[in-house]
Amino acid sequence: MSIASKSKYDVVIVGGGPAGSSVGIRLALAGAKVLIVEQKKFPRGKLCGEFISPECLTHFKELGVFEDMLSAGGVRLSETVFYARNGRGVSIPSEWFATQESFSLGLSRAEMDARLLNRARETGVDVLEETQAADLLIEQDKVLGVRLKNGDSIVSNITIDATGRARALARKVEKSKRKRADYVAFKTHLESAGVADDVCEIYVYRGGYGGCSRIENNLYNFCFIASTEDAKCFNGSAEKVMREIVFSNKRAFSSLGKAKIVEDWHAVSIESFGRGELVPCEGLLTVGDSAAFIDPFTGSGMLLALESAKIAANAINENQNNFRDLANKYRNKYGAAFDRRLRVCSWLRHVAFVPFLAEATIKALSFSSALRRRLAKATRQTEAARHL
Repeated sequence: MSIASKSKYDVVIVGGGPAGSSVGIRLALAGAKVLIVEQKKFPRGKLCGEFISPECLTHFKELGVFEDMLSAGGVRLSETVFYARNGRGVSIPSEWFATQESFSLGLSRAEMDARLLNRARETGVDVLEETQAADLLIEQDKVLGVRLKNGDSIVSNITIDATGRARALARKVEKSKRKRADYVAFKTHLESAGVADDVCEIYVYRGGYGGCSRIENNLYNFCFIASTEDAKCFNGSAEKVMREIVFSNKRAFSSLGKAKIVEDWHAVSIESFGRGELVPCEGLLTVGDSAAFIDPFTGSGMLLALESAKIAANAINENQNNFRDLANKYRNKYGAAFDRRLRVCSWLRHVAFVPFLAEATIKALSFSSALRRRLAKATRQTEAARHL
């Protein structure tokens, strides 16, 4: 029997990344009938910092993939060091964010995402890979599922947009036009980088920042953000932007100047940071980067995906028969978990993009461990929010 010919689903999720897979796992474990529709075939590369913070490991345990992730060959990272353009650095230990495990993990999205999607299958989630959701099924302003590119229709009580920054479903019901992209992000894998095995290095420079850390197979993930104008100046060449812009940071040049690029570059435009609409239409929720894009330098992008998925799954499990209550609970818990940290990250981003402010801030933070810890924790969930 084909997927399309089955009776309708409780939840259809479009996007099989960490947010989509993890919300699917949580819903399936609670007894829901779930379908994930994913455009790509896994495993596949993905533009990402590939940095998994300690809090994410607690989510992995809840999802039943903790040991599987550790066996994938990821590298344990004990600290993140932020470097100003003049080469001065300040350290943030991973243990400051520990809930159970005291280390972060460097692991490629190809490995992590494939293992999460496989776990979703194990829990009973139906999965369609290499399948595109072309449109929403809408009746009387209510989303009733999705229409696939092949013409099949999938009916569901609730539809979840987990398509990342593209917000592919949400944009179909939103009236706002797409914004001009002010930034572009690039990512590749390197060999022979001069970065310590257990350290993630972050480099700030005019108009952006980048980071590098070890992942599996003796490779290093290197990801950076630059202004669209700077990218245009170098005809969109990631390597030229790296050498002319990123390497204006002395530490970046020292650590990466002799590294070997071993994979093709990934590139994506970034229209905006911060929150989007969590409930664009009745019957439709957004999770992960579809709901909000948090600044990568915080090392909490993956956490946002996993945490927002948990909040959404709990709201659905507790309010399946009343979408208004479900939507209100999702908005309230999401706001308690993320609004403050998104504001803090916005402030830090503006500091990072201006070299003299970044240098002054890093210098000031280097004198106070207590201040560094307080600021770092401000990019995470409050204790009060954990118990809502």
